[in-house]
Order: sequence, then structure tokens, then C-alpha cells
Amino acid sequence: MQKRVLLTFTAAAAVAGLLGLGAANAQDTVKISVVGPRTGVMASGAAVTHWPGFKLWAHEINARGGLKLKAGQKKVELIEYDDRSMPGETIKAVERLAAQDKVDFIMPVYGTGYNLAVAPIFAKYGYPQVTQAAVTDQIDALTKRYPTLFFVQGSTTSFATSAINVLKNLKDEGKIGNRVAVVNVADAFGIELANAGRPLFKQAGFEIVYDKSYPLGTQDYAPVIKAAKAANPDAFVAWSYPPDTFGLLEQAKIEGLNVKAYYSAVAVAFPAFLGKYGKAAENVLGAGGIQDSPAIRDYYKRHKEVTGVDADYWGSPIYYSFLQVLQQAFEGVGSMDRKAITAYLKKNKFKTIIGEIDIRNQRLDKYWTVGQWQDGFFHAVAGVGFSEYKPVKLKTGW
Repeated sequence: MQKRVLLTFTAAAAVAGLLGLGAANAQDTVKISVVGPRTGVMASGAAVTHWPGFKLWAHEINARGGLKLKAGQKKVELIEYDDRSMPGETIKAVERLAAQDKVDFIMPVYGTGYNLAVAPIFAKYGYPQVTQAAVTDQIDALTKRYPTLFFVQGSTTSFATSAINVLKNLKDEGKIGNRVAVVNVADAFGIELANAGRPLFKQAGFEIVYDKSYPLGTQDYAPVIKAAKAANPDAFVAWSYPPDTFGLLEQAKIEGLNVKAYYSAVAVAFPAFLGKYGKAAENVLGAGGIQDSPAIRDYYKRHKEVTGVDADYWGSPIYYSFLQVLQQAFEGVGSMDRKAITAYLKKNKFKTIIGEIDIRNQRLDKYWTVGQWQDGFFHAVAGVGFSEYKPVKLKTGW
């Protein structure tokens, strides 16, 4: 097990080597652990969506004096483990935190397969597992098996259905044809989406003219994009993770894959995507999206000021929202009693930056599924539980 990195967000004096982080009396703190990839193929996505959200949340909690519990206000110590993008390391880290370190709370890990891998451990030790970075069609079976497991993203089929319906609407309006090229990363996330999408494309009247899986960590996307272009598609869909989302679009530009609808999944919502591709990112579709509001704008401002990085337009605000939910549960219970916190989550609704949300059935009642870059903002164009979305625009070249 690699060395643990302890981060304590308090107003006390800085500990050497941890700039701005201080030590606190253990009796005055709540130990909350975060496991995720600092290194490895998943690290780039986690650096945007996973780690900064916890830093912002802990900073804000501690700036106001700590969590308001029955025993008094308790500041938050964040204990971080790098799982190196390896599920086996994720499992070992969570097991150690629960069995040996006996931390007060364990936050969800990063990635669909990783969250599913550690669900039995969270359940075994009674820790509520409020997964943000997990999209799966196994929600019903998993929540029945694990009463401490909550999902704050939708099912694989809901994401696939929304993306395909966006394309179907364009097709039915005569704006695109029915030929689609589909690729996916060979990870639990991409495989589930590809499997869910194939029959949905057929039902929507599309012909899949290219269907290719590529390994997680692929470096050369030229063969994939060349073959997709050769199939002469009207639309391109990639069920992808952050590294490949960037790599695929870079190659699409090089090869001139000039489809009228271009969709890629995780990382299109990243500010770095717009920063890297600029005009070429305009009208690119991707997973997530957000609805603009004063609360959202204020959140983005605070996120940048505290973490030094820009929040994304999908996972980041959802991460922050579920942390608001957990804060309300901790303080509603008045302690870090895991059983009582789980019960509280199943009995209450919560106010967040995305509005009132409900996970009483161990799943979020509303979420965005498809976004599109339009004039520098990744607007939600489809979702579940919301009434308004931005109209979809066609891709007009690179």
C-alpha cells in the first residue's frame, strides 16, 4: 500500500510540506477519507472532478468553524489515498481505512468500475456510499443488495437513451442522416454504454456503420478515427473517458471527420476541453451539461478561488451537491453515526446548488445527461427531471 497523504484543512499553522494545511487536535476533528487516482490513466479526470470538490467542501466547512454536531463543532481532516488508477489498490485502500484506520467517513471513489468494486466493503462496515462518478444499469440490483449504496448519477441506459434521442430528434427533423459510427473504451463504463446503445440505435432508426472498442489507456486513435471516417457516418458517438475523449477529437480534427453531430462522453464538460480546442469545441455534444444560474456561477467562482482550478460542467457541481447533502445529513443526525446517516439520507430531501434533490430511493431524482458547448458554456440539452434545456445545434466543422 502506498504511503498515505494526510491533508488537514484547518485554520491552524501550516505543517511543513503541506502548504496552507494545519494540524488540529484529533478530538476537534472528523476524519474523512478520499480515495482516487492521483496517478495512472484515470488521474487526469479525477484532477478536475474528484479531488478539487472535496478540497472546496472541507475548506468551506472549516472556514465556518467545522461541522455542527451534538458534541460541538468539528473541523474536517481529509485523508487521501492514491489508488493509482488500479481497482485492486482502491479495494485495499478502502478496506484499510475501514478496518485499520477506522475513519469517521469514507467518501465515494472515482470511476464506475471502482465504485462497484468497493461497494461490498462500504456495506460490510456500514459506511454510506454516495457514488457520484458511477453510471450503471445495475442500480436496482445493487441498491437492493447494499442498503448503504446511493447513486447520484443515472443509469447507463438513461445516458445512452438521452444521447441517442438527441440524435434521433436531429434525424427526424431532417438535419442529419441515419448512419452512425460508435466507439467505446473497454472499461465497465464504456462497455455498458455500448451494450445499452446498440439496440437503442436500432430502435431509433439508425444504422451503426462502424462499431469499435479500444483499450483503456490507448495512445494512438488514428486507426479508430480513420476507420470511422471511411464508414461515411452522419454522426459520431464515443462512449469515452477523459484521455480518449481528448485523443479522439484531436484525431478527428486531423482526419477531417466532418460529421454534423459529434458526441463524446466524459471530459467534454471539462473547461480544458474548451481551452484546448476553442472554436473546434463549439457544438460538440457530451455527457453531462449544466443549467446556468446565479448559484452555479457563484459556485464556479468559489471553486476557482479555493482550488485554483476550474470546475467542470457536469461532475463538479454534482460532486458539490452531494457533499452538501452529506453535510446536511451529518448535521441533521448530529454525529458521524453511519447507520443514522444512512437512515437520514433515506428519509429526507436536500437543498443544493442544483436545487432540491431526493435520494430517498438510493438514487438521484434528477440529473443532466447530455450537454453541448455553445458560446463558451456547456449547456444541458437533455436530462431527467428538469423542465428546460437548451436547443441542440449542428456541428459545422472544425
